[in-house]
Amino acid sequence: MKKLFFAALILCATTAVNAQDDTKKAPAANPNAPDISFESETHDFGTIPYSGNGTYEFKFTNTGKEPLVISNAKGSCGCTVPSWPKEPILKGHSGVISVHYDTKRPGPFTKTVTVSSNGKTAEKVLTIKGNVETKEQTESGTPVKKDNTMTPKETTTSPFGN
Repeated sequence: MKKLFFAALILCATTAVNAQDDTKKAPAANPNAPDISFESETHDFGTIPYSGNGTYEFKFTNTGKEPLVISNAKGSCGCTVPSWPKEPILKGHSGVISVHYDTKRPGPFTKTVTVSSNGKTAEKVLTIKGNVETKEQTESGTPVKKDNTMTPKETTTSPFGN
């Protein structure tokens, strides 16, 4: 019985090892595939007023030979909302991916948008960054500086003459 069990175990192990041998070849890259080329993949807003315009349009061109289809564009958080063309972009034609950042969130930010397509590079990452002023800074029209200075402590005289 032990010999039969051992033989079955060897047979299963051999089958499992052979099943792991991947003899399939990866499909050849399509030389005519569309290719999405952006003028710039990063935009720095600099300093933006509170509740100011946080929209930027990333311009791109299909430099491939087949129509480009953007299947999705997803922001790294809910404060970054992209919109993209839903129709195919023919070879040599251009389009824009509009990205809106919610500028009612003061402080520095760096956010990304992942663009998925049928291009040679299936995913591209676009980046927006900047610094949103506080509401007070925007309303006063001047930068508000944080007071990092400490008030001097009152000096007392020591009974020991120090």
